[in-house]
Amino acid sequence: MANKSGAFTEAQVITALKEIFATNDPRISIGIGDDAAVVSGGERQILTTDMAVEGVHFRTDWSTAFEIGRKVTAANCADVLAMSGTTDYLLVAVALTGGESMQWISDLARGIKYEADLAGAQVVGGDISRAKSVVITITAVGSTVKAIGRNGAKVGDGIYLSSLTGWSAAGFAIMESKFTSATDAHAAAVGEFKSPTIDYGFDATSATSMCDVSDALVTQATQMADSSKVAFKFDLSKIQACSEFVELESLSRALEIDVWKWIFAGGEDHVLLATGVDLPGILIGEVIAGAGIQNLPTGVETSAWRHF
Repeated sequence: MANKSGAFTEAQVITALKEIFATNDPRISIGIGDDAAVVSGGERQILTTDMAVEGVHFRTDWSTAFEIGRKVTAANCADVLAMSGTTDYLLVAVALTGGESMQWISDLARGIKYEADLAGAQVVGGDISRAKSVVITITAVGSTVKAIGRNGAKVGDGIYLSSLTGWSAAGFAIMESKFTSATDAHAAAVGEFKSPTIDYGFDATSATSMCDVSDALVTQATQMADSSKVAFKFDLSKIQACSEFVELESLSRALEIDVWKWIFAGGEDHVLLATGVDLPGILIGEVIAGAGIQNLPTGVETSAWRHF
């Protein structure tokens, strides 16, 4: 069913595309519907692509070209990391309006290069075109010995985050409201919104399932629970005990916004959500028998973040 703001939902589009592009090719072990595709090669190759559109994913009056370059690159590399892989190569396609300066374009490229270096990746090609607004599309090629998808969560697993979600949503709220503060939390939130920090050293090779939290924690958790045919039960007290929670909550009080909506319904954090036993990061709940999500904070809906 279409939502009130458009003719279709993102889920409808993904479902249709999965049917259209369905394949029995034995070289493809994970295709459309996960953070990235996994295909056979020497090692298993990981393929993923992300598009960023001016006015939807970034604003040139809020972020520098360098920050935009980092942000778009981080989104791709986080998808590869979520499959327990490392990013090897990037292909970058950029549509420009024609009004950008060479300095802006160079800064964009430097931002892409900076984040690629953090991930250990090389930009090996791309394309340039013209459009009414800036559009950046990056395709990442990665590799892994053993891919981790969204569908392996088991009853009894713990639910972990590589770091607390909600900082990007807090940064967006700050930019939108023009709220000013000299606190470290304020700077951290704005920084995470403009250029998210990816924990490339996060070792979850023993995880049973994993996902990049690009849309929202509640959205990705629902997808993982549904794919694994289990239920995710959150423990809010464990989240509150996290050292980052106090700082994030202080910002939410200053802006008079429910901190739980940032944590569960904010998007573009690009932290990792994983299930397993004794994983690094923050333990936030457990996998139980059943379906769906349990123990969500009051006011948080399961369809919290979407493009359409």
